Amino acid sequence: MEPNMRKIGWQISLRLGVTLSLCLSLVGGLFGQLSSGTGFRLPAFIISFLLSFLASLIISLLIGLLVPMKKVTDNFSKKHGLKPGKLKTLLAEALISDLIYTPLITVIMVILNYALAFQNGVRIPVPGMVIGLLESLLLCFVTGYVLIFFFMPLYMRMVFEKNGINGPGAPKH
Repeated sequence: MEPNMRKIGWQISLRLGVTLSLCLSLVGGLFGQLSSGTGFRLPAFIISFLLSFLASLIISLLIGLLVPMKKVTDNFSKKHGLKPGKLKTLLAEALISDLIYTPLITVIMVILNYALAFQNGVRIPVPGMVIGLLESLLLCFVTGYVLIFFFMPLYMRMVFEKNGINGPGAPKH
């Protein structure tokens, strides 16, 4: 019986979505607190982290439902002559996934945190908001890339094994 590839893609997306959401929310929350000029405040961090985590998890899950990531990365690799399991291929696939997931998650998290700050009486001028957004994008893009590079092959291997796939599409390392 052939495994359901949509189900497998969903299982991988769920794992990656939770990992990205958790880590990007932690990094973004810590960065936001430390660069705010008001010092680190635990209650503000906890609220910001929880809201960012929930928002980014929803976004990640929606991306996982709407974008067949394996198909996208496989098509890119095939088009550019990249061989499955090779370092160059893994780096390219991580970059593609990062370009799809991270900017959207980061922009929404930054907007959410600025809205929270505004609601609590903190007025941030537009230039400061733009600079904060760009800094967050850079930080989260690098963080997301590293996370995807390390966790995507691991999650693929775990899910493929769980579903009895040990063929050409399964990661070898």
